Amino acid sequence: MASVESAFVDLVREFLWAHLLARKQIERFRAGELHFAELTELVGDDEASALYRLKERCHTLFRPGPGSSRVAVRREELFDLTVGSLFHEAMSFRENFYQREVYGPRVRALHSEAGEESDGLFREFAKILASADGRLEEGIQEVATLLGRTREQLAELLIEHRSNGHLARYLIERGALVVQVFGSELDELLARIHGAAAAGYEVAGRSYLASGYYEEGEGALQAAVARGGESARLLPLCAYARGMAAYLKGAYADCVKELRGWVDASPEPDPSLAGLARSAVARIRKFAQSDRQRSLVQEAAALSEALAAAPAAPAG
Repeated sequence: MASVESAFVDLVREFLWAHLLARKQIERFRAGELHFAELTELVGDDEASALYRLKERCHTLFRPGPGSSRVAVRREELFDLTVGSLFHEAMSFRENFYQREVYGPRVRALHSEAGEESDGLFREFAKILASADGRLEEGIQEVATLLGRTREQLAELLIEHRSNGHLARYLIERGALVVQVFGSELDELLARIHGAAAAGYEVAGRSYLASGYYEEGEGALQAAVARGGESARLLPLCAYARGMAAYLKGAYADCVKELRGWVDASPEPDPSLAGLARSAVARIRKFAQSDRQRSLVQEAAALSEALAAAPAAPAG
């Protein structure tokens, strides 16, 4: 499951990069500043091009698996199809642009040196070049349209992956980039995905805690509270995050104090979090053996008893 979640985040990362690059190149084309060498970064037939990477990751990731809902599969198929169409339209534009920017100058140079017997051939070349040139504006407009469609398809797909904590974390961490691509404030996008921005921050915060990023987890959970999240549920998790962060820094008294606050405010502590807290407190009891730390040992022992009463995390 974790590998699928990470793979989807990789896909979103590729999309954001490809979207910004495509927009930049569309603007440069319309300003008459685009060069063919730049297009290879956007579209080509290998991993060096952004749209190729995006297309390949879609094909790999969006294969229906056991338990996939029909709605999820349909959205994934639509996104995959739209990305494929975007890639092929961009490739077509690339070929026509090559005709104008690379092939055309070579033809004109040869024509100036050729004899009259080749005039018929060069008239055919001229027709080909004129046709390619005429298709460029139509092609760039189609690329721009599909780019917008792809973004909207991805926005719908993000809803299907709203439980993916790695995704919520990535969107928040790259908030400025997300705003650039989606054209709306980050909180608006999170609300579209999760129903409320606070819920998006909570998903990210819980994911940080599960991964051992305690300071980042507390920051996300505090952001959830600031956006109207349920403080009675979230603030105890903030205490847990502070406690575990203190443990990692060797501030054992602060660790026991914060974890005690978390346990007291949580009638049924999360089993996976409780397991990590038990391990931390056990090590504190082992390390704090001097007479002057007797009170800390006693507090840690009492906390251990409270944690032992918490439900165990499921095996596996």
